[in-house]
Amino acid sequence: MEEQVNTGPLNELQSKLKQRYPELTDVDLQLHQTSKKDMLQMIGYKLRKTKDEMMRIVNFL
Repeated sequence: MEEQVNTGPLNELQSKLKQRYPELTDVDLQLHQTSKKDMLQMIGYKLRKTKDEMMRIVNFL
């Protein structure tokens, strides 16, 4: 069973991620055609964070 990521309202999540990680661009934060999960995976790659670290970051925000 896969862990659930609490993304809440997407715009709010994107705003908080950009404030916390200014190196993220608007392109990084766009909702990719596939899913929110893929967007977070790409952000995690750019920030050099593991899937678990990204889940903790998103759930903390």
